[in-house]
Amino acid sequence: MADKELPPRPDTPCVAVCSTTFDEICRGCGRSVVEVAHWVSMTEEEKEVVWVRILSQGYPRRNT
Repeated sequence: MADKELPPRPDTPCVAVCSTTFDEICRGCGRSVVEVAHWVSMTEEEKEVVWVRILSQGYPRRNT
């Protein structure tokens, strides 16, 4: 993916609806607890993999 330009994304999928009450996945952004914790140190390519997955799952969500 080095040759391809990544699509524009916000800096983070966070929507300030943080909840991992029932499992390890945030109900607001769809990231795992580990992904949230390591987001700032992830490469752009690693972040894109997360973005693709969470968007395909219907995240980020507000008021859910």
